[in-house]
Amino acid sequence: MAALAFGHKNPDTDTVVSALAAADLKTKTGTETKAVTLGECPPETVFVLEKFGIAKPEVVTSVAGQDVVIVDTTDLSQLPDDIAEANVLAIYDHHKLGSLTTTNPLEMWVGPVGSTATMLYMAYQYNNVEIPKDLAGAMLCALLSDTVMFKSPTCTDKDKEVADELAKIAGIGDMMDLGMEMFKVKSAVDDATAEELVFRDYKDFDMSGKKVGIGQLEVVDLSMLEPRKAELAEQIKKVKAEGRHSVFLLLTDIMKEGSAMLIVSDDASVVEKAFGVAGDTEVWLDGVMSRKKQVVPNFEKAFASL
Repeated sequence: MAALAFGHKNPDTDTVVSALAAADLKTKTGTETKAVTLGECPPETVFVLEKFGIAKPEVVTSVAGQDVVIVDTTDLSQLPDDIAEANVLAIYDHHKLGSLTTTNPLEMWVGPVGSTATMLYMAYQYNNVEIPKDLAGAMLCALLSDTVMFKSPTCTDKDKEVADELAKIAGIGDMMDLGMEMFKVKSAVDDATAEELVFRDYKDFDMSGKKVGIGQLEVVDLSMLEPRKAELAEQIKKVKAEGRHSVFLLLTDIMKEGSAMLIVSDDASVVEKAFGVAGDTEVWLDGVMSRKKQVVPNFEKAFASL
C-alpha cells in the first residue's frame, strides 16, 4: 500500500503542491507515495493544477494504519483526528514545531523559509532528483502564493533563489505575471459563499488552552471584499459558536500591504494586547501580511497573559 502525503485541513496551494512534490520525491527515492488532501482545493489551487495539467488529489479523512508524509504543518488540530494511529515517515514544513509527536524516528525537512515548496526544492537537490517541468511550475506558484509574491515578511533570499530556479525548470519567463494571474483568481469572491470564504484559508490553534480560529483572505484590492464584510462577520460568529474562544479573519490587501482583521471573541482585549490597537469588531493592521509570522505569535503571547 502506498504511503499518503498530505498537509493541513482547509488546504491551500502550498499544502496541495507540496504534498504532490513530496509524493513524487518519496516515490523516486524508494517509497511509493500518493498525494491526497484533507479537504477540497480552493479556487487558486484548482487554477494552478489546471494550468500545469496536474490531476487534483483525492480527498481523505482517515489515515489510521497508514504510512504518511506530512507537509506544511505539525499541529494536531490541523491534521486528521486519527493521525496518532498512522506511522509518520517524513515531515516537510516551514512553520514552528507544533503538537505532533511520533513513536519512530523520521525524516524532517523544516526551515525558516516562506513556503514548504522551498523546503521540497531543497530536498530534491539533496537527493539529486530532477523536478518534473509541470511540478516545478506548480511549486513556483505555491512559493509565490505563500510569500504573497515576495511581499510577506516570511520571504527569504532562499525563497527568491528557489523561485528563479523553479522558473527556469518550468520555462516561465515572467513569474510576476504568473503571480498576478494567480492572485486575481484568489481574489475572486463574488461566486463564493461567506462560509467558503472564511474557510478558504483557515486554521484552528490551541492558545493557552483556548481554541482560536484564524482565517485569511488575500486580495489584490480590499475594496473587493467591502460588500461582503457583514456576511463574513456573521459567518465567523457562527464558527465561534461551535466552541471557540475567538475567531479572527484577516482580509489582506496585497497592494496596500496590510490587513483588516474582523474580530469575534469572548475577550476582545486580546487584540489590543497582541497588536496595540483596540477594536471590538474590526481593526486595521498596517504592514501585517503573514498569519504565521505576524499574527499567531502575537496572539499566543496575548492569550498566555489573559
